[in-house]
Amino acid sequence: MKNGSRRNTLYIFHAKPTPMLNIKTFTCNMLSENCYVVSDETNDCVIIDCGAYYPEEAQAIVNYIREQQLTPRHLLCTHGHFDHCMGNGYLFKAFGLKPKAHQDDSFLMEKMEQQTSEILGIPIHLDVPPVDKYLTDSDSVTFGSHTLRILHTPGHTPGGIVFYDSNEHVAFSGDTLFRMSIGRTDFERGSYEDIISSLHLLAQQLPAETIIYPGHGPHTSLAEEIRYNPYMR
Repeated sequence: MKNGSRRNTLYIFHAKPTPMLNIKTFTCNMLSENCYVVSDETNDCVIIDCGAYYPEEAQAIVNYIREQQLTPRHLLCTHGHFDHCMGNGYLFKAFGLKPKAHQDDSFLMEKMEQQTSEILGIPIHLDVPPVDKYLTDSDSVTFGSHTLRILHTPGHTPGGIVFYDSNEHVAFSGDTLFRMSIGRTDFERGSYEDIISSLHLLAQQLPAETIIYPGHGPHTSLAEEIRYNPYMR
């Protein structure tokens, strides 16, 4: 340092880029259910809630996976209602994947066709594969460079779960939480008290900036739901 002058030194840090998720949404079947294909920079992917009923819906999902050169690792179900599982047979035939769901929804996963009669009033034949593994909230699902944590959120069904990526602050909420609403609790073994407790769990355990991808309707943020959704107050 000379004549009292100060030298300004510029330090440049090259941060390693954070892996990002690619989330592709497909709206499926007569109930407008959201199926998500979630991939990362490794080209590994998971499929969440494949509700494809019509052949063209299933073909669009399969084509996307193949065109993007993705490797499917898991077929995941946020819960066992038929509208979230109608396309499981297509993915089994295309990629050999069997679904994973929470153990408390085993009674639903094992009577998929009967559900259509009970809920829609008409029987619909569904060629679905058996469950690969029943999950608990102590499990996690890994693909590529990402891990999805499992949060047990009963209420809509007893085995409802949310898949949460803590690095990306993204959650797939199934029918537990919608934009400004929640899932119905008047189906078999549903519970309004349980779903309200599950919403409190999400508010307590997930950061407010978490982006919520629900089973029906548009995505939202946890902060927005905590502020405006009457069921979360």
